[in-house]
Amino acid sequence: MFKTIIIVVIVTIVALIALAVVDRMTTEITTPTTSNVYSSEDNQSLQVTIEGEINHAGTYLLNLGATLRDLISGAGGVTSNADPKAYDLTLNLEDGWDCYIAPLFDNGNTCSADPIEKVCINTATAAELKKLSCFSSTVAEHIVSYRKENGNFQRLEDIENVSGVGPATWEKCKNYITLRE
Repeated sequence: MFKTIIIVVIVTIVALIALAVVDRMTTEITTPTTSNVYSSEDNQSLQVTIEGEINHAGTYLLNLGATLRDLISGAGGVTSNADPKAYDLTLNLEDGWDCYIAPLFDNGNTCSADPIEKVCINTATAAELKKLSCFSSTVAEHIVSYRKENGNFQRLEDIENVSGVGPATWEKCKNYITLRE
């Protein structure tokens, strides 16, 4: 009985390794190409960077009017760890944007079975936002005020438009906020 269990475990491990190798080979074959040729005078395309839980992070040239769905599709899709509440596929992209696809589970803890606890920046109160270690009381109040004055956040990166939120705060909070409940 014990021997059978060990054999099953070994076969499972070998199968997982084989799948990882095949996936890597397939990824290398299907990696979309990006164009490094870009001119600020080019009014027919958008240059947008995407990173995070995406299969092929990078900078892409897209047609005017492209949506986040188009960008994600060109980048090979999102990973199985992408948090669907943290992005909007219908979002119209703008030239020069950086787009981030946040994880659902903590990448640093491979054994984690529970999603990251997050706060929705479009509905949370200042008190709820303050529970995140990346936001001070003042910044939490600024987020609520910004939302009241400008409407809901369309993408996670828009939080950098809030007074008191700079690159360092963005890096700390980007995995802990969502756009929807």
